[in-house]
Amino acid sequence: MIAVPTLLQQAREALQKGNPQTALDLIAEAGAKDPANPEIWMARAVCLRAAGDPLAALEAVERVLNLDPVHFFALISKGALAEQLSGVKPAARIYRDALKIAPPDERLPPALRTQLDRARRIVAEDSERLAAFIADRLGADGLRGAPERFRESLDIMLGRSRPFVQQPLYFHYPQLPAIPFYPREMFPWLGDLEAATDRVTGELEGALRALADAFEPYIQYPEGAPVNQWAELNNSDRWNTLHLWRDGRAISDAQAQCAQTTALLASLPIARQPGYAPTAMFSRLEPHTTIPPHTGSSNVRLIVHLPLILPGPARFRVGNETRAWVRGEAWVFDDTIEHEAWNDADFARVILIFDVWNPFLSESERALITELMLARRDYAAS
Repeated sequence: MIAVPTLLQQAREALQKGNPQTALDLIAEAGAKDPANPEIWMARAVCLRAAGDPLAALEAVERVLNLDPVHFFALISKGALAEQLSGVKPAARIYRDALKIAPPDERLPPALRTQLDRARRIVAEDSERLAAFIADRLGADGLRGAPERFRESLDIMLGRSRPFVQQPLYFHYPQLPAIPFYPREMFPWLGDLEAATDRVTGELEGALRALADAFEPYIQYPEGAPVNQWAELNNSDRWNTLHLWRDGRAISDAQAQCAQTTALLASLPIARQPGYAPTAMFSRLEPHTTIPPHTGSSNVRLIVHLPLILPGPARFRVGNETRAWVRGEAWVFDDTIEHEAWNDADFARVILIFDVWNPFLSESERALITELMLARRDYAAS
């Protein structure tokens, strides 16, 4: 009795020799032994396509996908068959699904990599045709006047962007909106913060002289720990910080050196959680340095940036929105949405960073969350 793998190998050899009917007979014999094996149906689809019967090949591919809905080879083959039978528009819909589950190119054989490249091109061309159709339907004025989030939704639909969601590393609080940059009007005190830019910068410059040794790398993984995207910045002064508060603990030397800044922050509605918040720091990024994409610890608090020293172009992205820092112009963002930063200048840039409560939390929720976090911490220490 010939085993199924042997029959499939013999079928492949027969197909390579130009004998598709012999290959189909061998595959039928294998199918009689193991009818629920998706690879047998996939082999049958390949043979039928080579034999010039795309409709029967498509039926075999559908059998594969009924058995294994995320079978990449079957899905991209279905796209190719749809392209042959019905044209590029229906094929593009199938290719989009195939691209979502495609393995890395380097893991694919050359022929399949070529088909994947074709799928990408057809999807991109179909997206551009769809974009032109939508622009014609809505009109240029309609698109220009549309809300920013509508335009972002269009980019996501067309595959130009991807959706970003909150991804807290430590604690997720449900039903808080995923807003990359929060509206300024939700934080009426931002004007007072910005008005103090020169005073804060003066104290920062003093700290850069008097407390130079107190600036320490922001990323500090111990030896042997998985550093992932932080390999280049781990224990590196290319991104370093001077804390005024760290996880709710006051840093006395820095606060004494920067007394006005400390008093200013204390007058604002900064987050206060024993053992967790406030955290406030001067963050210095060296020239031509990138902070890679990452997310923060919890969506119960938001992050404020106030740019202080900007010797040249520097950018910041949250989700699909990238902004340029402007000295003295603050913003508030949700750092549990993927974000990254670039200093494109020839000198270091420095910003003030601190955390505030998410404004969608009630006072009672803030108190409960604080008790919850303390309980979690105490449990871990017990």
